[in-house]
Order: sequence, then structure tokens, then C-alpha cells
Amino acid sequence: MTSRTVLVTGASSGIGRATAIQAAEAGDHVALLARRKEKLEEVAEECAAAGASGTTVVAADVADDTAVGDAVDEVVRATGRLDAVLHCAGVVSYGRTEDTTPEDFDSVVSTNLLGAANVARHVVPVLREQGEGTLVLVGSLLGHINVPEMTPYVVSKWGVRALARQLHIENLDTPGVRIVHVAPGSVDTPIYGSALDSAGGVNTPPPPTISPERAARAVLRHAHGRRTPTRSVQTAWSNYAMLLAFNLAPAVWDRTVGPAFELVSRRRGQ
Repeated sequence: MTSRTVLVTGASSGIGRATAIQAAEAGDHVALLARRKEKLEEVAEECAAAGASGTTVVAADVADDTAVGDAVDEVVRATGRLDAVLHCAGVVSYGRTEDTTPEDFDSVVSTNLLGAANVARHVVPVLREQGEGTLVLVGSLLGHINVPEMTPYVVSKWGVRALARQLHIENLDTPGVRIVHVAPGSVDTPIYGSALDSAGGVNTPPPPTISPERAARAVLRHAHGRRTPTRSVQTAWSNYAMLLAFNLAPAVWDRTVGPAFELVSRRRGQ
């Protein structure tokens, strides 16, 4: 069996790193993209040890369209094709809308939403020319619901879900090209500890959490599946419970989610 080429963005940590390692365990050639080259090289060593047929390291910021285009070109030149592109890059911010600086708002939206658009802009033409391949956009449960004091993140993830739907309908004329949106809930990754926070709090993933490895399994399962889900792929049953509460009792949700979120996920001024 010929090994597949899988490009993973945000591959230096969290869901991206776990996804890259699991792709390596399947014998894929894994291309790793993130900003920190030294971290990518560490993950490349882990992938090689896990059984990857090859690795390619490309350092780039997904918010930089030119850098993304150059990185995609480099991967295609090195491997000849793209079988799956798994977009896992993202950042988190906390703080009330009016307290969030323009710089922090721009940083989150540029990475999470515009970064996804940049990746799609450069990889979709490659997939269409091949006549096949999958782009998985890793969004969030917060692309379906609202919580207070995370406005840039929530706005960006609602946008990623809309982008996935747009890409899906725009590529129905090429049945071999699949666009999948995966929506993890709370995943125990370093993204919370490194979050931008206008209130200076200490942030943790709200329970119930799942491991990055579990989220990665959902990403890869749909990256190589035959059927394209027309709805977002949820990674945990707890997501469905929250979606039900949000959609069936929005007034109750609005009154209770703030205090609950503050209790389980945020500690101020530490």
C-alpha cells in the first residue's frame, strides 16, 4: 500500500501533535506545520519513531497567507501530493469584549479564522487538481454555542464552521474532495494555559475534558473515511448535551452559563 501524505497544521502541540503521531502510526508521510521549527523537529522525531514513512517540517504562521502558500508548495514538491490536510492550529483568549485589546482580537481571529481560510485557499486547488483528498477543519463546540468572556475565540470558531460549510458546497462538483468540520469540546491541551487574557486569570479546560489523543482519533477517522458528514463531527457525547441545552432553553443557558463557566474554567488574577 502506498503511504499517504498528511499535512497537519498546529502540529507542535495539543491536538495537532497527537494527530500527527497517530498518522505516523498508520505509516503515513507526515508534514508538520507550525510557527516553532524547533518544536516541529521534536514532533518529527516522535513521528519517525512511531512509524511514519517520512516527515517534512515546514515552519509557517497560518495567519501569513504567503507563508502558508510557500509551505504547501514545499510539501507538494517533496511528496508529490496531499491526501489529507488536517488544520488544527488555533489560539484562545479570555476577557470581556470591551476589555479585549484590538491586538488580541486581531490575533485570535487572524489565527483561527483567517488562518483556516489561508490553508483552504492553498490546499483546495491541490485537492481539486488531484480529484481527491480531504481537508479537515478543527473547530470547536464553541463554534455552536456561546459562553461569556471569550468573544474573539467564539466568533472565530463560529466563522470556521461557516467556512467549512461554504467549502463543502463549493466543492460538490468534485466528489473526491471532502471537507470535514470536527468540533471538539473541552480538550486537555496547553492552549488554555497559554491563552491571551485581559483579566490576567489562570485558565483551565472546563470539565468534562477529553484527551488530545481522543480528539485526534476523530480527526483521522473522518480524514480517511469514505463518507463526508454534512454536519459537524462532535468528539464527545457531552457536546450533544450542551448543544441540546443551548438550543432548547436559550434563556436558561444565558443565565447559567456565565457563573458555571467562571466556576469550572477561570481563576482571576493569579
